[in-house]
Amino acid sequence: MLPSFQRALLALLLPTLLAQGQARKRECPQASNITKPALLRLSDCLLANYSKGVRPVQDWRKPTTVFIDVIVYAILSVDEKNQVLTTYIWYRQCWTDEFLHWNPEDFDNITKLSIPTDSIWVPDILINEFVDVGKSPNIPYVYVQQDGNVQNYKPLQVVTSCSLDIYNFPFDVQNCSLTFTSWLHTIKDINISLWRKPEKVKYDRSVFMNQGEWELLGVLTQFQEFSIEGSECYAEMKFYVVIRRRPLFYAVSLLLPSIFLMVMDIVGFYLPPDSGERVSFKITLLLGYSVFLIIVSDTLPATAIGTPLIGVYFVVCMALLVISLAETIFIVRLVHKQDLQQPVPAWLRRLVLERVAVLLCLGDQANSPRPSATSQATKMDDCAAMGNHCSHLEGPQDFEKTPRGRGSPPPPPREASLAIRGLLQELSTIRHFLEKRDESREVARDWLRVGSVLDRLLFRIYLLAVLAYSITLVTLWSVWQYS
Repeated sequence: MLPSFQRALLALLLPTLLAQGQARKRECPQASNITKPALLRLSDCLLANYSKGVRPVQDWRKPTTVFIDVIVYAILSVDEKNQVLTTYIWYRQCWTDEFLHWNPEDFDNITKLSIPTDSIWVPDILINEFVDVGKSPNIPYVYVQQDGNVQNYKPLQVVTSCSLDIYNFPFDVQNCSLTFTSWLHTIKDINISLWRKPEKVKYDRSVFMNQGEWELLGVLTQFQEFSIEGSECYAEMKFYVVIRRRPLFYAVSLLLPSIFLMVMDIVGFYLPPDSGERVSFKITLLLGYSVFLIIVSDTLPATAIGTPLIGVYFVVCMALLVISLAETIFIVRLVHKQDLQQPVPAWLRRLVLERVAVLLCLGDQANSPRPSATSQATKMDDCAAMGNHCSHLEGPQDFEKTPRGRGSPPPPPREASLAIRGLLQELSTIRHFLEKRDESREVARDWLRVGSVLDRLLFRIYLLAVLAYSITLVTLWSVWQYS
């Protein structure tokens, strides 16, 4: 019988000796067979008794730490309507497989070997935001180093869901996350860590294709643990891909044409208010802007949860064009000449021609010189004098009853007096017509002056509204662009 001390020592050393023997058996079962190439002998040695269905650890209490890394290669598409981001990334992960290690001296100093991915255990790390299977190339091999470190490199076309905010379009910045986590294993079995330092991951644009619509600002990283409904914790690594849209194309194709049409609308106010061409010009601009909106409607991003600010800008521009047309119609109706047009009311004359005109630095329009009618007044006075001189001649008998002095001419014949009366009546009719026409013209001039002052007032209000709106939008877009 062995002493108790020896039995205890044997119980401690026996598992270690058995493990070393098994490891020695796994490391080089075919090391003595030198007829095969070293790579083949090493591959057969590693995969002879390998079980890929079991997590490769000697102690099941020890978690397998998987180091991952992401390098963004290209932004393929951003679907605002479906809230989907398609990217092409270079994905790298490595972990330690305790069942894949060897002594390089036994295999011609081989320190690294590529073996099929399907032959070994691979962690079940997926991206939570996956919504579709991308067209990624299949990489069937992984690298295994002598100490059991497994390196799995593969390119991935990632189609993920992303909450896209298009309010600032085309000066928008999007932040989309790629969350890597084990779908089944908890943090006690598989832990996730970052391969490189966060600073190097953030500013790595070494392979990014920088000629597209989107510009890569950086890739932020965050590690966290989460649990679902009180279950065990899972490890996850988040990569936040921050991208910014290049707005030059949209500024040239969307903003500049709209700005040009609005400038032409402002220039249209310099047409005379009593000219009918202004209304035709405004209607043409409104129709042209409507056609422009139909053309660019496919270019604007569309979502069910929001409208980009540029869409609001187009709607407001359309509303301003409608207001401009309504103002033009009002002014043209105001200054339009009519035969039965009423005179300008006294309160409107004082308000517009005296106060508003002075406020707009147009002078006192109420005291502006009116067209002279001296010639018409002189002719009317002559006709009036002639009518008064002949008004006492009521008939041919008056000429006969009129006393004649010695040497006075004989009275005109009866036919001549009738002709003179008809002539006087015609002159009186012409006089009344001219007076009525001058009054109508003067009323039309007063309405034209009122319409001109109101047109200047409404134009300046419209111009201030357009400038304030434009300055607000430019300020917002500048802040978003350079923030």
